[in-house]
Amino acid sequence: MQQKIDRLTDILRRDDGISGAMSYTEQISWILFLKYLNDYEEEKASEALINGTSYSYILDEEHRWNKWACPKDENGKTNLKLVKSGEDLTKYVNEELFPYLKEFKSMTIDPESVKYKIGEIFEFLNNKIANGHTLREALDIIDELNFQSKDDLFELSLVYEKLLQMMGRDAGNAGEFYTPRALIKAIAKAINPKVGKTVYDPAAGSCGFLIQAYELMKEQKNLSSEDWNFLHNNTFYGIEKTPLGFVMGVMNMILHGIESPNIQKRNTLTIDIRQIQEKDRYDYILANPPFGGKEHAQVQQNFPVQSNATELLFMQHFMKNLKLGGKAGIVVPEGILFNTNNAFQEVKKQLLENFNLHTIVSLPAGVFLPYSGVKTNVIFFDRTGSTQDIWFYEVNPSYKLTKNKPIIDEHFEDFLNLFEERKESENSWIVKANDILDYDLSAKNPNNKTEIDHLPPSKILIQIRNNEESVSKLLDEIEEILNQQD
Repeated sequence: MQQKIDRLTDILRRDDGISGAMSYTEQISWILFLKYLNDYEEEKASEALINGTSYSYILDEEHRWNKWACPKDENGKTNLKLVKSGEDLTKYVNEELFPYLKEFKSMTIDPESVKYKIGEIFEFLNNKIANGHTLREALDIIDELNFQSKDDLFELSLVYEKLLQMMGRDAGNAGEFYTPRALIKAIAKAINPKVGKTVYDPAAGSCGFLIQAYELMKEQKNLSSEDWNFLHNNTFYGIEKTPLGFVMGVMNMILHGIESPNIQKRNTLTIDIRQIQEKDRYDYILANPPFGGKEHAQVQQNFPVQSNATELLFMQHFMKNLKLGGKAGIVVPEGILFNTNNAFQEVKKQLLENFNLHTIVSLPAGVFLPYSGVKTNVIFFDRTGSTQDIWFYEVNPSYKLTKNKPIIDEHFEDFLNLFEERKESENSWIVKANDILDYDLSAKNPNNKTEIDHLPPSKILIQIRNNEESVSKLLDEIEEILNQQD
């Protein structure tokens, strides 16, 4: 499987329409999706036949994978007479297939339907593979994948994760869709989501947090058929603003076994949080929202505390969407902790008074390199009452994080071991909420004391005289050289 995808990426890299990991991952995603959709519909049609019922296809026959991408003869072999390639293929994809798929959103009323989601996925996508022969090769490789096989699906999910990781490490804006896997795992393990509860990420990206929560939840013992049904259909919810992030997130969840993900494509911050009721809220919120951005006045009207800083608007969204008794683990820029202007103070006041902000994790510099060097933290809070004290933990890798030396699971082992009981250690300490001034939540580790060697005055004087003698000799040498030049 990995070899096939590696071969595919090598082919796409040579195409004139592809530029970088972000571009070829996007193109692989839409092709994978259409192959998945074909296998999904074929499986549903077979089940209907066995049950003596009929299946109504989502795509009409002309635009199904087995008709246009890789047509087969009666023996299941590729029908070379019907295969499109070169200009014929790109013309069909660009002028017929994509316009057909884009219309699904306007044709469908139900936003939860598969047809509507197809329209959402292709609304802002386009085929960027310029060479029709390159596209032909790509289709042939992906046609070999079997989405009806659980083993193939699992292997492909791992391969796709690697693609997203490569894209996340690529330069530019690609990183906004990818949070380091080690960080996602640590946050999800700390939250420890249980089956029967809902999980929400309003800045879903490639859906890494939702998938990690799913991986943890499906390992729980003695799950009933009702549990599995709830886990697959009513547990995971997300919102993603960007078209590319949306298609990759949906594709990622499908590959991990969630057939019809509850992912919306919209700007989360356009939701008026005053309208959110308890029935609309979620048990767990895990997220790494975009920060450093600005929102215009119209969007700010959706929040009681108005600010053009996206991180502050997202914080209000998280707080409003957490159920009574719910848990949240959120990545935030360090500035949100120490900033004490009016808007920041008001939001943090609400956080401390209405929620239990029990943990703040200081992440090392370089966690999000190369696309961002912003210093970040993770805050954990529950909707179980007000904050009494905060457990701070400082993640300290033994080396400086870089693009090629990223943060790994081992860096969070000590944190996870201490987290449940909030134990104090060399890297952790507790601050009482009453001791916090002006809602400044930044704190220095009191246990990390650097030893300073204080010399006696007599030795300091000797060092000064030695330094003066060295400087005097150096000046004499320079003067002698200048005299010789004259």
